[in-house]
Amino acid sequence: MRLPVRHQRSCALDLETIIPYKRHMTRAAQTARGALRSRGRPREFDIDQALDGAIGVFRERGYHATTVPALAAAMNIASGSLYKAFGDKHAVFLAALDLYASERAAHRLRLAEAPKTARERLRDVLALYVDLSAGAEGRRGCLVVGGAIELAARDPEVDARVTHALQGIETLLAGLIEQGHADGSIDVSVDPQATARVLIGLVQGLRVLGRTRLSPSRAPGVLDVAMKLVA
Repeated sequence: MRLPVRHQRSCALDLETIIPYKRHMTRAAQTARGALRSRGRPREFDIDQALDGAIGVFRERGYHATTVPALAAAMNIASGSLYKAFGDKHAVFLAALDLYASERAAHRLRLAEAPKTARERLRDVLALYVDLSAGAEGRRGCLVVGGAIELAARDPEVDARVTHALQGIETLLAGLIEQGHADGSIDVSVDPQATARVLIGLVQGLRVLGRTRLSPSRAPGVLDVAMKLVA
C-alpha cells in the first residue's frame, strides 16, 4: 500500500535526522581516540577501558570534585601517563563525554530501529531512561546532565557537546513520532517537535531525580503518563 505524500515525507525526515546523528557521534568517538593515540600513548594503554573508568568517576563525583589522582586511579594509569596521553583533566572529560554520548546514542538507535510500531519503539526509548534513572545506576548520574549543570554555561566545548547530545535525543524522538504518523500508531494531531521537546525535558529530569531519593523507580506509572502525550 502506497503511503500518502505527507507520510512519505515523515519517513524521509527520520532518515535525514536520526541516521546522520548516529554517524556524527561515531565520528566524534573515533576522532577522540585518534587524537589521543597521536600523543604517543604507551602500548599497553587501552583508551576505551581507561575512558570507561573516567566516565564512572566523573558521573559519580562530578567534574569539579574529581581530582587527577582519583581520575588516574579509576583509569588504572599513573598520573604522569594521564598527562602524557590527554594533556589535562579537561581533555579527559571531553573524551569521556564523547564516548559516553556515542554509546548512549547507539543504544537509543538500536531501540528506535527495532521491528515494532513507532509508538512501541518510542515507549522503549523512554523506558530506557526510566531504567537508567532508577536504583544504583540512577544514583551514578548522567555525564551529559552533569556537564550541562557544572560546565556548559562557562565552557564552550562542553556546551557544544551537551547541546548536540540533547538535540540528537530530541531529533530521534520527533522522528519516531513522525514514523508513528506514517504507520498509524500515533495520531497525526500530535506535534512532533513540540512533543519531543517536552519528552526530552521529562527524560533529562528523570536523570536528575535518579540522583535523589525521588528515584523514578518509586513512580512506576511515569512511563504511562509520558505516553499519554502521544495518545
